[in-house]
Amino acid sequence: MTTTPTLRSTPLPGPGTTPYGDRRLSLLKPTGHLTLGNYLGALRPMAAEQEDATCFFGIADLHALTVPHDPATLRALTGETATLLLAAGLDPERATLFVQSRVPAHAELAYLLECTGYTGELNRMIQFKEKGRGRPRTRVSLYTYPVLMAADILLYRASRVPVGDDQRQHVELTRDLALRFNRTYGEVFTVPEVTTPPAGARVMDLQDPTSKMGKSQESGAGLVHLLDDERTVRRKIARAVTDSDTGPGAVRHDREAKPGVSNLLEVVAACEGVGVDAAAAGCTSYGDLKQRATEAVLGVLLPLQERYAELAASPDVVARVYAEGAERCRAETAPVLAAAREAIGLT
Repeated sequence: MTTTPTLRSTPLPGPGTTPYGDRRLSLLKPTGHLTLGNYLGALRPMAAEQEDATCFFGIADLHALTVPHDPATLRALTGETATLLLAAGLDPERATLFVQSRVPAHAELAYLLECTGYTGELNRMIQFKEKGRGRPRTRVSLYTYPVLMAADILLYRASRVPVGDDQRQHVELTRDLALRFNRTYGEVFTVPEVTTPPAGARVMDLQDPTSKMGKSQESGAGLVHLLDDERTVRRKIARAVTDSDTGPGAVRHDREAKPGVSNLLEVVAACEGVGVDAAAAGCTSYGDLKQRATEAVLGVLLPLQERYAELAASPDVVARVYAEGAERCRAETAPVLAAAREAIGLT
């Protein structure tokens, strides 16, 4: 039996109220089916954060429009991701869950910030330099999406933004835009500090253990998706790349010399909540290691899939959670957007 989730009713600080407390914002792009890497590296930490912070967890469907896409696929992936967030333990009584496009302030503030930013800044963004520069059919949104990301952050008055090295440049741009806007038009935005998050679980592709397990990769042979059935999970892990070492001590953690074996050990460690040495204990062969990794992964995925099936059978429950979350986000972001509009001269 599925119970109907309810949203927390504790009011948030109003406009102009400080401090805003510990606020967290995390958005996932619906550009592919979520993987074990997404769960261990993002969803599980998000579930832990909601216990002691004011959290806004969203699906960044606007960001998914920066590359060619099929509308029906985007809708399906957005719905699947929304359900998986709940199945993974994100609790609407402790955090606000929403879909980005249903909060118009994101797109509107992004334009105001575009009117504050410089082309020279966007020309230096790594994503555009690597994926779009010099290609005539590159979408304009790929060029400007770092500004939309800045709007995402600034709307929720986050004082600290924990990011990895791959996103640090975007948060630095957010700081530059907020400082310039405040200096030019008046104090509106909380300028976030960039922080380094604690090292999280890092899951690599089972077929290419030097590459991250990413949901948007074309080949799924090395990816364990959260909704893969048990037979598929067993097959993928059984075929995971290891190496030709068969001597004593072959099952050991050495990311440089033994990336495939190390990846499986890290998967076991993350799923079981133990260290890599404990993960290797009792494994005298790669067959032993793969069997343990399989059981550890299934121990995580099967309960999640059971919860997902319950929620998928009650789509109205999921829809209501995200509708109420979007309503709350609209109320949360309205004062920030209104202040920005007034400061820049629109009202």
